Amino acid sequence: MLFRFVDGDSPLLINVPHAGVEVPPDIEQRLSTPARKLIDTDWHVHRLVDFAPDSAASLLQAMHSRYVIDLNRGADDKPLYAGPTTGLVPTETFDGTSLYSGEPPDGEEVADRIERYWRPYHRQLSDALGRIRNRHGFAVLLDAHSIRSRVPRLFDGKLPDLNLGTYAGRSCAPDLAAGVCELLERQSRFRYVVDGRFKGGYITRHYGQPESGIHALQIEIAQSCYMDEEQPRHFDEEKAAPLKAFLHNVVDYLVNCRP
Repeated sequence: MLFRFVDGDSPLLINVPHAGVEVPPDIEQRLSTPARKLIDTDWHVHRLVDFAPDSAASLLQAMHSRYVIDLNRGADDKPLYAGPTTGLVPTETFDGTSLYSGEPPDGEEVADRIERYWRPYHRQLSDALGRIRNRHGFAVLLDAHSIRSRVPRLFDGKLPDLNLGTYAGRSCAPDLAAGVCELLERQSRFRYVVDGRFKGGYITRHYGQPESGIHALQIEIAQSCYMDEEQPRHFDEEKAAPLKAFLHNVVDYLVNCRP
């Protein structure tokens, strides 16, 4: 199964492209020992938003690891950020460790993964947003991610807990972003930044076309605010509860907003 999709009855679609941990055996056997730990997974993000169907939001969740293919990169693999980053079919971890014990995927294999994984996922995402827009007159996309709070190769120091990206205001209507910013300002538990290091990846930039009735935001969550980063496969419901409550508020707002 490439993805899990739940069709809701509101203008909001929550997308979780990087929480998957499935790796086909023929790829896994070629991964280096460190890479098999899948350390760059957006651990448990799907569990942070598992209330979405009850809130009438649609939910799309990828099942395969980003090490198979990064769904938040364009098929042309154009870099999204200045400085070190990882590509459409990554060959190294965020820390710069090689993903493969031998030769990395060649051009033919990359093309095959695009056809096998990338295109079906983006076809589903595009079709779902189109149906939502036809049904409600507009669509809202919340692209949900998480990352280790410290990745020196990618950013300095410790990442703020919540990182809201609007592609510098280009991917959604100003009033929609302002409403989420107000929710961030009204809480005091989580440190946050808007359009900082994570302004939005390919999905936010590509699908966020407010002039065409599709509004997109990305939220990048520092994993230290909801889990033990030393035990990434363990989900701590108690530690995650405050964050889930805040995300519930964000989802409730986005479900009911009219940008």
